[in-house]
Amino acid sequence: MLRVLLTTAALLFAAFAQAQDAGVSSSGSASSMGDLIKQGYEIKSTVSNGSKLIVFLQKENSAYACEFTSLTNSRCGSIN
Repeated sequence: MLRVLLTTAALLFAAFAQAQDAGVSSSGSASSMGDLIKQGYEIKSTVSNGSKLIVFLQKENSAYACEFTSLTNSRCGSIN
């Protein structure tokens, strides 16, 4: 049940990130979650880390992790 709730939250975060691309921050060579979704990345998993939510996205052999501390504060980075 918790996994379903986390996945639902991740999908809502993705939709919000797509609509509010300018409000999502990124660092280094990372992209925003909205950009990654637009490029065809799919949410594969979510993990709760204290007050943060980690969302893992994948497209073919490329993967990203996005850390959310709130709806408008996140950072994404390549994990491979």
